[in-house]
Amino acid sequence: MKKSLLKIVSFMLCFSLLFCASIPVNALEDNDISRISCTVYGDTSSQRGFTWYTPQKSDTKIVIYDANGTDVTASLKIDYSSKEWKGNYVHKAVVGGLKAGITYTYKVGDGVNWSEKGTFTTDDGDDNLNFIVIADVQASNANNFESGANVVKKAFETMPDAEFLTSLGDYTNDCTNEEWDLYADSFDSISLGTTSVPVTGNHDSDSHWFENMFALDTSESVQTLNGVNYSFDYGNVHFAVVNTNDMLSVTNAQLTWLRNDMNSTSADWKVVFMHKSPYTLGKDGKWPDALYLQETLAKVCDETNVDLVMSGHDHMYLRTKPLNDNKVVSQNEGSTYVLSGTAGTKRYQIREFSLGRFMQKDFIDACVVQREGYANYYDGTDFDSTDEANVGGCFNTVSISGGELVLNSYIVSDETGTVKNIDTFKISKAAGENKATFKGDNTTTLGKYISSLLPSFMGLARYAFTVWLPEFIFAVPDIIRSAKNGTF
Repeated sequence: MKKSLLKIVSFMLCFSLLFCASIPVNALEDNDISRISCTVYGDTSSQRGFTWYTPQKSDTKIVIYDANGTDVTASLKIDYSSKEWKGNYVHKAVVGGLKAGITYTYKVGDGVNWSEKGTFTTDDGDDNLNFIVIADVQASNANNFESGANVVKKAFETMPDAEFLTSLGDYTNDCTNEEWDLYADSFDSISLGTTSVPVTGNHDSDSHWFENMFALDTSESVQTLNGVNYSFDYGNVHFAVVNTNDMLSVTNAQLTWLRNDMNSTSADWKVVFMHKSPYTLGKDGKWPDALYLQETLAKVCDETNVDLVMSGHDHMYLRTKPLNDNKVVSQNEGSTYVLSGTAGTKRYQIREFSLGRFMQKDFIDACVVQREGYANYYDGTDFDSTDEANVGGCFNTVSISGGELVLNSYIVSDETGTVKNIDTFKISKAAGENKATFKGDNTTTLGKYISSLLPSFMGLARYAFTVWLPEFIFAVPDIIRSAKNGTF
């Protein structure tokens, strides 16, 4: 009897040891996997980057399924990385070897516990492309994050075949773990259903936060301390993502990168995404860091025939007429600048003292204020007209088909939840006119970047003291009156 009991106890101990040994030391719970994103990374027809966070150290695994539901992970090239970051662990996977024009399903985790499944579709290489653009969710509490997420959900209802989602920066207000967790609570379900094209905002610029939130190709980024610049092709469009935190505006090093990048493509369309807006009537349109972009980045866009520049930062919607050398020109002779409105709940009104000083009235083709109590819009003459249906979050859709680009902008009413079209514009052009004129290495060495800092600073200082400051001084009486009215 004793021997039998001893055998039973021994068997149970051995079984327990084997069972415990089969469980990873840091096994996750299902709800431990968050901040999931699938991002563009290099060749959009064959590659994607993935990021997710866990509260503890764990294995880094991804599984990819093709359109038939077959696990194709083993046939792909996958580079994994993970590290501790701000009290959590950030996991990344860069996946290559995907096939063009395929909708894939994926899940991430530690090999035992997995996230919900997500989907993405690789570029099929044709000349038809639909995508969604938002800006400035910039929330700090759950309700405001949910409000921004609702705007994006309405965007995908409006354009269900969008191939990617671009956010033009300021994902959170203070760039803290708490806020990124709230962002994940509201946006992870959206991120799981699309490819993201992230843009760094000034509220995302805390030391290395942005590069740790998203898996991006930083091989040509001039620096990664306060953001990332990168580029990619999608169909017949070349996109450049600019980091406007690079020394308050953009350094000469990044301007050189952008010039070379735009000259290196023969794609029919050229589009720039960035955060700060060179042309705006919002509260940040009176400061030299963004205004300096009218002299620097706009000049590069002029030289390289950029079609469309989309930005955020000043929380209203504004679209310029085509501009070249800070003058209105005919279509296809300049770049159109779109201040994309805010998907969030923090909204600005017009600073009319900027007109004629920092922003020329005849540059404006459309302008809509999203703020309650204002809801102004530009009627072609003035900004006195109002529409309460303009009070809400904004999103933009862009459709490119061959030689035609169509941008539609919408507001989701705070009160009714209805979607209102506030602006539509088109650009038409002949295909095959862009020719690549730059070939070679477009990376920036540390030495080149450091050597660009002093001339970059001197250029901004020159502009601030000789161009901006005189205009600002003359505007002081109007600014004081605006401040008294609470519109500084």
